[in-house]
Amino acid sequence: MKQSCRNLIFILGDQLSHSVSSLEGADPDQDMILMCEVQEETTYVRHHCKKIILILSAMRHFAEDLRGKGFDVRYTKLDDKANTGSFTEELKRAVKEIKPEKVIVTEPGEFRVLQAMSSWEKSLSIPVDIRADSRFLCSKEEFGAWVEGRRELRMEFFYRDMRRKTSLLMEGDKPVGGRWNFDAENRKPAKPDLFRASHPQFTPDKTTRDVMKLIDERFAEHMGESKGFAFAVTQKDAERAADSFIEHFLPSFGETQDAMLSSDPFLNHSLLSFYINLGLLDPLDICRRAERAYLEGDAPINAVEGFIRQIIGWREYMRGIYWHFMPDYADRNFFDASRPLPSFFWDGKTEMNCLSTVIGETIDHAYAHHIQRLMVTGNFALLAGLDPHAVHEWYLEVYADAFEWVEMPNVIGMSQFADGGLLGSKPYAASGAYISRMSDYCENCRYDVRKKTEEGACPFNSLYWDFLNRNKKKLDGNRRLAQAYATWGRMKDEQRKDYKNAARQFLKKLDDAEPV
Repeated sequence: MKQSCRNLIFILGDQLSHSVSSLEGADPDQDMILMCEVQEETTYVRHHCKKIILILSAMRHFAEDLRGKGFDVRYTKLDDKANTGSFTEELKRAVKEIKPEKVIVTEPGEFRVLQAMSSWEKSLSIPVDIRADSRFLCSKEEFGAWVEGRRELRMEFFYRDMRRKTSLLMEGDKPVGGRWNFDAENRKPAKPDLFRASHPQFTPDKTTRDVMKLIDERFAEHMGESKGFAFAVTQKDAERAADSFIEHFLPSFGETQDAMLSSDPFLNHSLLSFYINLGLLDPLDICRRAERAYLEGDAPINAVEGFIRQIIGWREYMRGIYWHFMPDYADRNFFDASRPLPSFFWDGKTEMNCLSTVIGETIDHAYAHHIQRLMVTGNFALLAGLDPHAVHEWYLEVYADAFEWVEMPNVIGMSQFADGGLLGSKPYAASGAYISRMSDYCENCRYDVRKKTEEGACPFNSLYWDFLNRNKKKLDGNRRLAQAYATWGRMKDEQRKDYKNAARQFLKKLDDAEPV
């Protein structure tokens, strides 16, 4: 190992791309790479065991890729005796020993890490070059310029600008198919299909097995377990997962993207967000491959447009919102919700089959697709008045693709409406009818979705109307809720009273930690 070098290039655990900006101009003969696994990052929230395994194993494999390219990589493992436990202290230790002329790093994905990073130059007494993350299509500055002067920050208009910028699914200045959005065609329920292809799974190699053993020893109290770990941890395997999605699942992705099925937690979803967020896949490249499938007649426009919108629309938009409105965005609580999360959010033990199924799958896979997150766990948290910050931390803990820059605005803004409508035009609140229409969860539930307030009625039904009623002053002027409030107003007094009483009884059980 070099005892001195020109540049010490610090690569974080979600920057596992050979084209990351910190590696631009890197010279294996003059520069050294620093990578480190630190306790601080694995425990600032209690991350799912499979999430920790995915990140640490992918880091170790990426370090070997860099060594294969001739780089000298200083790599600190989580259980190394000299490990100081934090990014800042590991960097200080490396700088003291190696004495580089400069530190180079790509900006992080979390505000708290950027705060620490911003102090490095002063504390290290050497230049620290913090480079923009070029893996995103829209820079922080570009998003700030887009926000300037707008009365409403709607993703749809941002998405259209990203379509124009990338030329994806465009014919000149017009969208392919004459429409920007084909979402209306993507709301069909799913049926069991014995012939649906299986998503690829990847057998852990020795490197991954070593990480699994370490996580079993150190993080047994975290959600999940190492058993069944089957994520890709290399760029090669991530590319295999992408190829499989484009060929086998993209054609039917659109029509079933909002569907939920007890026997099939993955359906036609891509399962690529893990790898895109880590840097193992290039988001624009994946979009261009999906576009090519449409142009070659291998996938319909509604599927391809819906998939591309998730990446260049929602993904980029969420990052923009996060960085533009942090740090106070994390503390927004429009409804003043304060109820703690019930225990079944960690063990799935509830008689509400939709919640039991989705949380159970989350425990097993460190994954649930976007409608499960938004319209089952998120919808319940919103209706029940759970503390949005606690809800945000839970999502950050339990999903392997959850990094704060994308997870927080999805939860605080989209799911919990805690930003008061800055991000979304209305709360994503729904009764049991939505879940019944888009899933088979209600078929095997002790609660009856057809019942409104009587014994055995689906709790979502009374919670929905109670949510609207108790937040009427804050939501009454929302045009998208006008019909719902008109319906509430036409109800007989006795019916409204029944809804409020049923909701009150259910929420009391939550507060008293009684089974529900």
